[in-house]
Amino acid sequence: MNTNEVVAHLASEQSGLQILPNDHVNMGQSSNDIFPTAMHIVAVEAVDNVEKALAHLIDELRVKQDAFWETIKVGRTHLQDATPLTFGQELSGYISALKHNQANIDALRPQLYELAMGGTAVGTGLNANTELGKAIAATVSEVYGFPFTAESNKFYGLANHTAMNTVHGAFKSLAADLMKIGNDIRFLASGPRGGYGELSIPANEPGSSIMPGKVNPTQVEALTMAAVRVFGNDTTITMASSQGNFELNVFKPVMIDAFLESAELMAGTMTGFADRMIHGLDVKPARMRELLDNSLMTVTALSPHIGYHAAAEIAQAADKNGTTLKVAALESGDLTEEQYDEWMDFMAMTNLERSNKE
Repeated sequence: MNTNEVVAHLASEQSGLQILPNDHVNMGQSSNDIFPTAMHIVAVEAVDNVEKALAHLIDELRVKQDAFWETIKVGRTHLQDATPLTFGQELSGYISALKHNQANIDALRPQLYELAMGGTAVGTGLNANTELGKAIAATVSEVYGFPFTAESNKFYGLANHTAMNTVHGAFKSLAADLMKIGNDIRFLASGPRGGYGELSIPANEPGSSIMPGKVNPTQVEALTMAAVRVFGNDTTITMASSQGNFELNVFKPVMIDAFLESAELMAGTMTGFADRMIHGLDVKPARMRELLDNSLMTVTALSPHIGYHAAAEIAQAADKNGTTLKVAALESGDLTEEQYDEWMDFMAMTNLERSNKE
């Protein structure tokens, strides 16, 4: 009923007439159909803001992908050293993940265009003109610029919120990928002396009240905290979507509150992450090369020439004796220095020519 009261107040204010929420606004509708209608209208606008912020983040990542396309670094799996790749390739994976999320949200958003108007109390349309829902959908579409429709099943529109649940599920998937991307970047920037130290992040504010010169990854921290909130909101919306009895789901307020909070957090933190983290992100080539030169997993390039077991013995010997891979390889007698230098081609290991920029 609060929605009708808001409509009545705004209409009275703009027309100068006395417009009552029950006698006038609610003449051909019900709080049961206008509230879910309002939910979908504001949800569509919120989704649009998320998509704009996501597109902006993808654009910023593409700039860095191009800049560091040939910057070679150590790959890592299971938190252990792996074969090399370029930072540009790594970023292309991030971009692809976000593009998939972008496609998911875009594909699911039309479900929110369906408006419950015309269903009135229980979905039968009692007391409503048969053209009311269509007329409202047409006007709302013109005002907001989205193709809203009132053609959907009204019993569904009042009792179920599959659209809210599904679209927010896409938010959750996006949040999961953002959590992963944010964590990767802050770990790679950890240090600067005692961590990975491969990336340099912009200093947006003093990092510590006691440690001078400290730079903290605050934009990542904001992004990942927002992701955690989205995960929680998704559980709220899932539970709320399953509730209500018979012809009306009465958990609409908590559902739209959680949905809008998630959208606002996602749009805001993605924009901040793009502008204040990714835009100023840089690499530390010397550190990347140092870690690459000391990595034992580049021994993988020797396997096709001397076999897996011989290559494994070289890596294990280098680790045990604290030597470089090259020293251990030459001491093994399995290959010459010329062969080692020829086969140990870091750029060739990345297969960069097979990779496509996103």
